[in-house]
Amino acid sequence: MLEIKGLDVDIGVVPVLRGIELGVPSGAMCGLIGRNGAGKTTLVRSIMGALRARAGHIRFDAQDLTNQPGHRRAPLGIGYMPEDRRLVPDLTAEENILVPVWATGAAGYQKRLDWIYELIPEVAVLRARNATELSGGQQKMVALARALVVGTRLLLLDEPTEGIAPVLARRFVEILSGLKAEGESVLIAESNDKHIAGLLDRSYVIERGSVSNITQGAARPA
Repeated sequence: MLEIKGLDVDIGVVPVLRGIELGVPSGAMCGLIGRNGAGKTTLVRSIMGALRARAGHIRFDAQDLTNQPGHRRAPLGIGYMPEDRRLVPDLTAEENILVPVWATGAAGYQKRLDWIYELIPEVAVLRARNATELSGGQQKMVALARALVVGTRLLLLDEPTEGIAPVLARRFVEILSGLKAEGESVLIAESNDKHIAGLLDRSYVIERGSVSNITQGAARPA
């Protein structure tokens, strides 16, 4: 479903990603594992079109996204949860979830929203609360729900369990397990795989801007 070949990305004049090779098969849950500064967020942002590639290709379902503007991703069914959540402070939790729906003009989202509230009932309870009233962990759950509402084909999750209490990290793993059972295609960027190792079909280790190792779980063929 997602295929990256020979991807080079610079930030300013500094080369950050070099020759990235990565694939997320349809229905697979894959990990992008690396310490802070290894290039995880840069890679995810590059997939989302927030950073321009200097070389290489990003293909999604055989469509070349390399030079496509970032706003083209959500209509294709790609959802993104940034590490820093990026909720709109003046909106409620539910309004934040619906921002990508409003931006794309997507119709028939209510069934998807109902499914999200069943998957993450904690978010359903928070739907009317202002974003500024939520804890960091609650904001992460809302950010995940926002990614899910348009991420019908692929989810990109940047550090979903980073900086939250262990009990909430375990809850995130339960939610991810539910997504895996639903057959969602997911790429999860994390500093380590201690919470998610048992869920992954495939893991990519990124070091100094390059993928240095690939391990297989019960992976589906690419």
